[in-house]
Order: sequence, then structure tokens, then C-alpha cells
Amino acid sequence: MVQDYKQLKIWQRSFQLAVEVYKLTNKFPNHERYNLTSQLRRAVTSISSNIAEGASKHTTQDFQRFLYQAYASLKEVESLLLLSKELKYVLVRDFDLLAKEIDELARMIYRFIEVVKKS
Repeated sequence: MVQDYKQLKIWQRSFQLAVEVYKLTNKFPNHERYNLTSQLRRAVTSISSNIAEGASKHTTQDFQRFLYQAYASLKEVESLLLLSKELKYVLVRDFDLLAKEIDELARMIYRFIEVVKKS
């Protein structure tokens, strides 16, 4: 479908989000290492991974399915970051920056799904 998924803005932004979440979770308490930290990291890496995998598929329906999975993982990340903020593992200003990026990325992914649907 796509020559090089790394050229997709949604992949670039989701990859950078993963980097930021990894940095953030390095500061989480040790007792969360196998719980919230692990869940958040798996969810955030799933976003760019699903975009990359979907871009390699041969049909638009397959690509769409992986984009929907990426979108769902993004919403999971959002929910887990809300929990992290409530537990005071994330500063409000850090959460606000990530929440803004998540909102923009969600719009970008959704718009891209619509483009793929039409192709």
C-alpha cells in the first residue's frame, strides 16, 4: 500500500509519542514496572507498529483495520495517562502536552482512515 511507512506523518508522530511516553514512564514508581508502566508502553508502541504493519498490507481493508487498531491503542494510551495523572505519576503540565498531541494524532489517524477508505 505505502512505499515507506516512515514517511507517513501519522507514523512519525506516533513514534515520537512512544519515545515521550517511554521517557515519562521511566519516572514511574518501581512497583508499577509490571503494571501501569508495562501496559502504557505496550499500548503506545502498538500505535506506530499497527500503522507500519498496516502500510505493508496488500488491501485497503487490511490497512484500514490496522489503522483502526492504532486509533484504539491511542485511546488506550489516553486513558492510561489519565489514570497516571490521577495517581500523581504524571505532572499536569506533562499530561496536558501529551493530551494535546494525542488529540491531534487522533484527528490525523481518523482523517487518514477516511482517505484510505476512498482509495
